[in-house]
Amino acid sequence: MSDQLLLAAETGREEGTRSSRRLRREGRVPAVVYGLEADPVTVSIAWPDLRAALTTDAGINAIITLSIDGDEQLSVVKDLQRHPVRRDVIHIDFLRVTADQQIETDVPVILIGEALEVTRANGMVDQTLYALAVSAKPADIPDEIEVDISEMTLGDAIHVSDLALPAGVTTLVDPEDSVAISLVTRSTREAMAAEDAAEAAAEAGEGEEGEAEDGDAESDADADDGDDS
Repeated sequence: MSDQLLLAAETGREEGTRSSRRLRREGRVPAVVYGLEADPVTVSIAWPDLRAALTTDAGINAIITLSIDGDEQLSVVKDLQRHPVRRDVIHIDFLRVTADQQIETDVPVILIGEALEVTRANGMVDQTLYALAVSAKPADIPDEIEVDISEMTLGDAIHVSDLALPAGVTTLVDPEDSVAISLVTRSTREAMAAEDAAEAAAEAGEGEEGEAEDGDAESDADADDGDDS
């Protein structure tokens, strides 16, 4: 996990759609901070600072220290809403946490390496799990989980149980859930099906030709019998 980030959060914002729109026009993002059995606090944060905090290697899993009226509170992003078109963050929820608290979050799963054996067999590796739900203390949450696929062969699968999780990180995801599988590509399957169909047609043609030759031989034999008579 990357170093903690410090964000200044201003209190005293008015609630409601109109006031939130005004804040966004001023370059600030409405937010709420809650958790640890304390009352929720409505705040606003400068968008450039928030954007910088959310674009570190840790992404939305960054540990953020909020400075609220001179009081620093450790927090994580619990939820964020984006504009449907511009994708700007229009509202964000922060959850207060403590350094020794186990929290649950989703961590991106990244495939690394190249499955050469699969490629040589005209196959492909299909990633089936893109984020893993984990439980860990804030400082132990990894930025991402890397999965090396370089040793995969056609028909192989990597499961959750195969993942090497960092110390202090656990998951309740079913160990048998797949993370990545190697399989024949659609184009290869179609080519194989076309090849099988061509072979079947060729075999059928040879069979018909053989039957025709047998019929000709029988006709010749009948003709010979007629000459003898």
